[in-house]
Amino acid sequence: MPYHSPVLLERSIELLKVSPSGYYADLTFGGGGHSRAILELLDSTGHLYCFDRDEEAFTNLPDDSRITPVHANYAHLSRWLHYFHAPLLDGVIVDLGVSSHHLDEPERGFSYRFDAPLDMRMNQQGRRTAAEVLASYDENALTDLFVRYGELRSANKLAKAIVAARKVTALETTGQLRELVQSVYGRDAHLQKILACVFQALRIEVNAELQSLERLLVQLPELIKVGGRVVVLAYHSLEDKLVKNFFRTGSCDGILERDLFGNTHTPFTLLNKGAERARTEELNENSRSRSARLRVGERVD
Repeated sequence: MPYHSPVLLERSIELLKVSPSGYYADLTFGGGGHSRAILELLDSTGHLYCFDRDEEAFTNLPDDSRITPVHANYAHLSRWLHYFHAPLLDGVIVDLGVSSHHLDEPERGFSYRFDAPLDMRMNQQGRRTAAEVLASYDENALTDLFVRYGELRSANKLAKAIVAARKVTALETTGQLRELVQSVYGRDAHLQKILACVFQALRIEVNAELQSLERLLVQLPELIKVGGRVVVLAYHSLEDKLVKNFFRTGSCDGILERDLFGNTHTPFTLLNKGAERARTEELNENSRSRSARLRVGERVD
């Protein structure tokens, strides 16, 4: 099974508008699908910086002198580009969310399909696991977590059940959590969707995904040259909203700032009117493409 099958691959690369001699960054290297597609369009003077917080991803790294691998969270993009004395970038691509590899490897704890340790760390050197979140957050914090990141109904009931259950025994496996969720919501037709929301919320919290995305977005105006593009694939409304807001207004909260004279300026222009979605053929081949939303912003003066 491939490490990760990139969604909307051809369209993403088309929108990135790769210049043969350009400098680019793939901020979520994963299985290397986007990187390989970019490399095919670069000549000997072009260069690609490949970021991933999961060290396992770099087992897929092509043997190519035009690549600089960076084992780091893309939230630290500016720091690393300055370290490598990189010029302004011609483009960036970001494939957000969790990779197929993470979901399909039981021991990583990302999926409710397996019984495994509640880990969910994208970076295995990270300090906090999903089990530690469930063990240490109080009822209010857990409720807020499941509402904010999972958009879960009756989140307070689940939070209360978690606090009660951990007094008896520690919640350490995905199987334990799955059984607890089922005890709260029952075996109705929506159980799998509810489980997906619970696991998504924990994964986002463990990896500080939205905070990392916000930190990345605000750095981009200083790192992308005029005319350069940023292509983002998002998989849920929370991250897609941040991306859309930033491209439209220059701020993640969507508030358009004005100077003393009432003038506005945004560093990027949003090139697609709405988020692009996978076509029927791709949906049939890769069910994980169903939630993908593709947006592209171009750097302006």
